[in-house]
Amino acid sequence: MNKQDLSRRRFLRWSAAGTAASALGVGSLANLLIPARSAWAVDYKALVCIFLYGGNDGMNTIVPTDSRYTQYNTVRGALALPQSSLVGLNGVPFGLHPSLAALQSVWASGQMATVFNVGPLAVPFADKAAYRAATVAAGTLPESLFSHSDQQILWQTASTSSQTRTGWGGRAASAMSTVQPVIAVGGNGHYGLSATRAQLAVPSSPGSDFNASGLNDPWTVNVKRKAAIDALYAADGADVALSQAYATQMRDAFVVSSSLEPLIKQTPATTTPPATLQTINAAFSSLISNGQVQGRLAQQLYQTAKLIANNATVGGNRQLYFADHGGFDTHGDQIGATSLVGTHADLLKQLGDAVAAFHSAMNALGLGQQVTLFTQSDFGRTFAPNNSRGTDHAWGNHHMVLGGAVHGGTYGTYPQLDLAGPDDVGVQSWERQGRWIPSTSVEQYAAPMLRWFGASNGQLASILPNLSRFTAPALTFV
Repeated sequence: MNKQDLSRRRFLRWSAAGTAASALGVGSLANLLIPARSAWAVDYKALVCIFLYGGNDGMNTIVPTDSRYTQYNTVRGALALPQSSLVGLNGVPFGLHPSLAALQSVWASGQMATVFNVGPLAVPFADKAAYRAATVAAGTLPESLFSHSDQQILWQTASTSSQTRTGWGGRAASAMSTVQPVIAVGGNGHYGLSATRAQLAVPSSPGSDFNASGLNDPWTVNVKRKAAIDALYAADGADVALSQAYATQMRDAFVVSSSLEPLIKQTPATTTPPATLQTINAAFSSLISNGQVQGRLAQQLYQTAKLIANNATVGGNRQLYFADHGGFDTHGDQIGATSLVGTHADLLKQLGDAVAAFHSAMNALGLGQQVTLFTQSDFGRTFAPNNSRGTDHAWGNHHMVLGGAVHGGTYGTYPQLDLAGPDDVGVQSWERQGRWIPSTSVEQYAAPMLRWFGASNGQLASILPNLSRFTAPALTFV
């Protein structure tokens, strides 16, 4: 290698590390070329995942209001929500946590579904005895049940091994050849990873910078630096294949920052906001104060709404988004002075208000039928509370799906509320806690959304390789 090649390589490494990489993140540097277009994409659809980190207490998220409420109230004790406080869901014997009141109108419109007792499964279990006989070694039981980090990976990868690298969102983007990888407005989870691309990480806070460390700034010195870098990327190197691939990634990263930064920079206080931003601002008005969106999840969904509203600029007619909402590991003090206040109530309030605002924005933009939002979480929590006014790690959990294409209602099988009963993993007295054996797999939960998204049977087989193990029930919530 001659001195010129060595200097060039050093400069490329410096420029990548000090510019695009620092601004865009590792997930933003692969296959991210964005074509500029002025019209919304034809046949556009978007899937928006919200991951509830820590393990949401699904048993207090949606509560039975029929004869089962008595047993719920007896077992939950101090954590039990008063029946009169539940948000009524017309047509079904269930109610939502009062902190989710903002979603009542979404349910009433028929655009919200709840899916009961979902979780990672290696195979379907005919009964509790089949679960008790299953083992990880035999491939009939998922790895590391009740573990935060492992179960987060299993949910995001739709697999039974915590060593799985690619997420089902990333595999969907790859199989369906979307222009963009999964766009992460929250943290960098496994959900958006594919074999060849990482997710595109954008700032979660509206108004943040999203450029290559100032190289897109019009200052003369930066203009010259950017021109020099572009010239180096355009030149041939000694290792042509590697050099060209690397240069392409860097060029595309600059294109991403240039194309999306004007959208990322928009806030409710933007001077002379475009019509789409005015519509989004109106939908999020209850979450806006002093020109800023309040709450991290609301900020993420506000960013997502802007990108979806300008989907042609983002690129492609199929887009996947990943947001997150943390703090659900409520081992202690899940409630405050009463079950209606406290950590869990606050977290659900943030979730319900942000999701309702986002859903309203999509409908107001005329995109409601084209956007489906859904939740995931590490696992559910024990039906029986612990001694610290909290709940512990469990397995099956209840989730929400919203969007104009959603067929509202309840889906899946709600567990029998019997400690040590047919749906509880426990047998011995110490393990009778109400950790529900899932009746619906993550694959069964993901498949209807992916079919709606446009995945063929062949693509589904590559995205969800274990789906064929679960032939029934077929969920039809979208």
